Amino acid sequence: MQYASIVSSVGVTLGYAAGAPNKRVVTCIGDVSFQMAAQDVSTMLRCGQKSIIFLINNGGYTTEVGIHDGPYNVIKNWNYTGLVDDAIHNGEGKCWTTKVCCKEEVAEVIETTTGPEKDCLCFIEVIVHRDDMSKELLQFGSRVAAANSLAHIPCGTI
Repeated sequence: MQYASIVSSVGVTLGYAAGAPNKRVVTCIGDVSFQMAAQDVSTMLRCGQKSIIFLINNGGYTTEVGIHDGPYNVIKNWNYTGLVDDAIHNGEGKCWTTKVCCKEEVAEVIETTTGPEKDCLCFIEVIVHRDDMSKELLQFGSRVAAANSLAHIPCGTI
C-alpha cells in the first residue's frame, strides 16, 4: 500500500523550531493542509519563532488530483496572507507576510526573509496554477492510484 500524509508540516516546523531555537526553519505547505493547521502559526508567534513558511496556493488538493480527480479536490480559496496578518498575527509578535506569483518575486522574497525580515516569522503565499505538478508528483499519483485500485483482502481471511 502507498501512503502519504498531509497537514503536518506547520506543526512539525513548530516543534522543530521550539527544539532548535537558534536555527531558522523553512517549510512548505499546501493551501488545503494549511486550512487544517493554521492555529500552529499562532503558537509560533507567541513563542517568538522566526520560521519561514511558504504556502503553495493552487486552489485545492493537487496531489489528490493525480490520484483521483473530482470536484471534491477544489476548495474555497482563502486570503491566506490576510488571515495570518489580520487574524493570527493581529499586531502581536513579529510577523511579515507577502504574496508572490512568479519566480522573480520568490527570489526577492528570499532576500527579504534572510535580510531585513530575518528576525521575524515570515509567511509567503505562492500562487501557482492548479495543474502545476512535477513529473515526480504525477508518477507518485499514478502509483497510488494503481495501488488503490487493487482488490483488497478483508482482515482475517489470510
